[in-house]
Amino acid sequence: MKPSYLLFALLTLTSNAAPPQLSGIYPHLAMFNSEKECGTGAVVPWADKLWVITYAPHQPSGSDDKIYSISKDLTQTIHPESIGGTPANRMIHKESEQLFIGPYAVGKSGEVRAIPYDKMPGRHTGNARHLTDPAGKIYHATMEEGIYEVDVKTLAVTELFADSQAQKGQPPKGRRYANLPGYHGKGLYSGQGVLIYSNNGEKSKDALSNPRIPSGVLAEWDGKSDSWKVVRRNQFTEVTGPGGIEGNANPSTDRIWATGWDNKSAILALREPATGWTFYRIPKASHSYDGAHGWNTEWPRIREIGENDFLMTMHGSLWRFPKTFSSTNSAGISPRSNYLKVIGDFARWGNHVVFGCDDTAKAEFLNKREAKGEIAAAQSQSNLWFVEPDQIDTFGPEIGRGMVWETENVAANTPSDSFLFNGYEQRCLHITHSNNSDVDIVLEIDIAGNGQWKILREISLKPSSYVSFVKSDPGTWIRLRTKQDVKDITAAFSYRNDDKRSTAADPIFDGIARPGQELTGGIVRALDENARTMAFAATDASGASIGYYELNEKLELEPIIKETEPAWTQEHAAIPKNDFLVIDEASVLFLDQDGKRWRLPKGEIGKHPLGNYRVAREIVTERDIFNADGTIYELPARNAGGLIKVRPIATHNRLIHDLCGYRGLLVMSGVSKDAPTSNKHIIRSTDGKTAIWAGNIDDLWKLGKARGIGGPWNDSKVKSNTKSDPYLMTGYDKKLLTLTSSVPTTITAEIDITGNGDWAPYMSFK
Repeated sequence: MKPSYLLFALLTLTSNAAPPQLSGIYPHLAMFNSEKECGTGAVVPWADKLWVITYAPHQPSGSDDKIYSISKDLTQTIHPESIGGTPANRMIHKESEQLFIGPYAVGKSGEVRAIPYDKMPGRHTGNARHLTDPAGKIYHATMEEGIYEVDVKTLAVTELFADSQAQKGQPPKGRRYANLPGYHGKGLYSGQGVLIYSNNGEKSKDALSNPRIPSGVLAEWDGKSDSWKVVRRNQFTEVTGPGGIEGNANPSTDRIWATGWDNKSAILALREPATGWTFYRIPKASHSYDGAHGWNTEWPRIREIGENDFLMTMHGSLWRFPKTFSSTNSAGISPRSNYLKVIGDFARWGNHVVFGCDDTAKAEFLNKREAKGEIAAAQSQSNLWFVEPDQIDTFGPEIGRGMVWETENVAANTPSDSFLFNGYEQRCLHITHSNNSDVDIVLEIDIAGNGQWKILREISLKPSSYVSFVKSDPGTWIRLRTKQDVKDITAAFSYRNDDKRSTAADPIFDGIARPGQELTGGIVRALDENARTMAFAATDASGASIGYYELNEKLELEPIIKETEPAWTQEHAAIPKNDFLVIDEASVLFLDQDGKRWRLPKGEIGKHPLGNYRVAREIVTERDIFNADGTIYELPARNAGGLIKVRPIATHNRLIHDLCGYRGLLVMSGVSKDAPTSNKHIIRSTDGKTAIWAGNIDDLWKLGKARGIGGPWNDSKVKSNTKSDPYLMTGYDKKLLTLTSSVPTTITAEIDITGNGDWAPYMSFK
């Protein structure tokens, strides 16, 4: 039974009032639990409703998470069969006309049956069609390599491989473990006679801090043997095929795809019956998904959205993915836009693509940094994001970075992996090596994506060389080979599309105060203990208290009399003193807690009228928004690289005071006294004394093109051979370097070509 795409209007309600909505977020649809995280595991249209499950971290035996259904009038129903856990699996079993989602089976009329965790323990991560009895059974997999087969009629469970978290110690006689390297299972799919499983993490102390160590696995099992075959030792997530949520229609011949990554780039894997596995490399837009532990991904997918191509999410980009992708027809992959939300799953429902997100988590896990301060924990919560298909192309401007070699010894005439060459208007390549003489490199292009390679050009390269491509250079994929043996070679690509934004902010931001305007500010934070509201300790332009307010699901900002609450919020969610952020004559200097210095472009804020303002805050799970002198950045967790991997989102030059996540919304304080009443994103208090701004984190792209002025030196005294502080270069579409000196000298500009601190000379200037 194919999922239908019903063209209904999402706001056709029986009542007169539509539920409030901002930028595709309906606050009343927010989902909560009592755990450290409340992610959206699966989103599936079925039985004339949208079905959604949430998950908690590390709960193989259940939790208070729910299975929800949402009707066409946006009424949310919580089903009493809910048993929670950590599920992110979903599959439509066409023969039995059931949706398997998490530990549940949902019939064609919407009846729900649950498979108890004492029968099938583990953190459910994937479903797949059965290799030998696809009509009568279905596979379930867990994040700790539990593999089960389930009878689709009776829901009887047979354990094939024991879950290593639920079953401690050695398995009893007659039971077995998969014993795969890596951990933190993600994808499951079957076809071509095998069951394929992926995980994206590593369970070691190093994995908690170093994103560059080996991690993860892609593996397959023939359904008969006692052991699995390791296909590739890298971090992998999605495993799927043309059949998507139903499984491949022709399992013996249909292709299978998998997505993953390592420190060098994102990875796209293809399995074909005749040739087995082929691997391609594609750029990363964001490094917030890195981390050898695998926790930061939440969950890359390839999904049907009712268009000619599938939609793929991977490392911060929304990708166009052709349904016919194969080794002889690999053209057509291209980025559509960059995004900031953390997406767990998505599906086409009516006129919208609905993204299930992982928003506000009670625990920051490994994502703690001094610049954020200590913030009282919120109740974990997430929401859905309703996006019209045409909007997918309108979020952040596309950038991409990746490597085919990283400080490797390469033998002569050994081709690199294929790296995506299509889909970007500006492309360059930086190569370094340790040979004592120049190295001859051949650049080869697969123009049509049919596996036929041609020479684009041959170049003789010095130990550090820069290669620029022009728009007319054709090709779907590019690969490199050297004519000599080479030591310690790195080949790093940097791509971007033209940033078509202006410097003007969208009108939805009208009312956020500019320098010189009188404003109200204050601390914002989502509350815990099932309050399901957001606290706002409001202050006036002098910093004096206006009062304490709470925002509810109806987007009403009401004064609340709680005598101790304003002071408690000021103490337990205090904005840190910004002594780690210095604006000097040269630029913005950030001093991180590891003793490193970083410089960023200056904006137009300077001294904030309310003194300290919030510099860093986690708005979506395990990554931060960084706000410095009028520019907002995406800041990866320290275990994913930290500030060295920062990228600018937009330059606003507004007096943002604080920001937080609530019911899937981004909420900011710092609204001007004369904010326009016509802007629905400005939410005024019911007593008229203050206001906040609310929208979507991906609205931030609309604040205006990222820009700024500055550098590591400005009339500075510099000793010879002394390196400057690092100054941010990535993410800006136009860059100009001006050099002056009071004495004759030579200045060498160096570039960190990988974002890992791999500095290489770019050019010397006399």
